[in-house]
Amino acid sequence: MTSTPRYRALFLGAGAEMHCGVGQFTRLLTDAIEKLDPGSSQTLTLTRGQGSLHDIWRAVGSAQSVICNFPIVAWKRVILRPLLTLAIAKLRRRKVILVEHEWAGLNWMRRITYIPAVWVADSIVMFSPLVRKELADDAVVSSAVTKSVLAPLPPNVEAPSKTEDSELRRRLSAARVSGRLVIGHFGSIYPGKQPNALLEIGAILKARGLRPLLVYIGSFIRGVDKVEENFHARAAELGLGEDVIVSGFVASDAEVFGLFGEVDAFCYPLDEGITARRSSILTCAQAGRPLVATGPALADEFDHHPRFRQLIDRGAIVLVPRGSAGEVYADAILAAAKRPPPQAPFDFTGWWRDVATTVAAVIYARKRNRAR
Repeated sequence: MTSTPRYRALFLGAGAEMHCGVGQFTRLLTDAIEKLDPGSSQTLTLTRGQGSLHDIWRAVGSAQSVICNFPIVAWKRVILRPLLTLAIAKLRRRKVILVEHEWAGLNWMRRITYIPAVWVADSIVMFSPLVRKELADDAVVSSAVTKSVLAPLPPNVEAPSKTEDSELRRRLSAARVSGRLVIGHFGSIYPGKQPNALLEIGAILKARGLRPLLVYIGSFIRGVDKVEENFHARAAELGLGEDVIVSGFVASDAEVFGLFGEVDAFCYPLDEGITARRSSILTCAQAGRPLVATGPALADEFDHHPRFRQLIDRGAIVLVPRGSAGEVYADAILAAAKRPPPQAPFDFTGWWRDVATTVAAVIYARKRNRAR
């Protein structure tokens, strides 16, 4: 006779090594599920030093469902461990829930390693209709789209009650006092965010005599692409060598929002357009500074996410039509900086309650296979 597993959900993570956005999301989602249903979940840490076969077998056996978020940067060199865990979950007839944040935007080698997870998943939680379309358009995994569920993504970072000063904040403040236009870009820097596109817009503003200062609040994700080298080379080619700052790692949320307070406008020119999975944009939106972004590729991109749609409707996020020239973005930045959006409360807890409720419904949906 088989005993009932103790936990409803087992979340896979990388412990203290989860510095990336998806890693942060994994921790916060676990906490949010626990608030909805205390004592219903536990976490299995998978790193080079943690997560033996015995640990995996025992942890999987203790839960009804196994939830895995991809992509977590810390798993790049230990990807076999989460995949093995999902395989064991399938063997033991546990429900496998994959939370897939990206697809076509992933490096192709990384995407190949995730294909087995897509195949074995019973349910796939996604945050953007565009990313779901990318999955449907991939012949290798297209049938998996029938297992997908859309959930509303919240921001990973909550605006603190007080901000912190820093050397960089003082530098930005002095630049604004001297008449410079400070344009911000927050989050990890990688090819999918087209970091060089903002450089082109900065060059246009500089050609108009407007003295822009581009501040990238975040750091480069190191991989096979020479993103950082290409970025700095392009900045030099455009004559922006002294007009670009990359903060690197910022120690606290209070310091991050201290930097946000010295930004005149944020800008995200994105080839794919703005999507409902852009957590970094939602973090910026809490600062009360205008944000300019490329319009969505799909008309229904925010139909499942009314809170995100509300930010656009009230002008906190200004959309530029896809395919627009850099001059259009430059004009939008200047106009937005002159007319900051009206201040409105941001219900951070409510945003997380929304996503937890959606994911919990997937976890609690009955799976007919008998566990063993």
